[in-house]
Amino acid sequence: MPKLKPHKGILKRFKITRHGKVVAHHAGKRHLLSTKNTKRKRHLRKPGVLNPEPARRIKDMVRSH
Repeated sequence: MPKLKPHKGILKRFKITRHGKVVAHHAGKRHLLSTKNTKRKRHLRKPGVLNPEPARRIKDMVRSH
């Protein structure tokens, strides 16, 4: 049986911390930025931690797909 490979798209978009949390960038920071206020754009800059259930699915795809 061949080796299971990780999902390359997931590897590019998400990062798993040392403690097992999944970190991703926020959506909504690409275009139409003039209508968004500065506070909103500032908070979108920092990466966010995913909820446990979607994080579990992403970790499964990273380990073996």
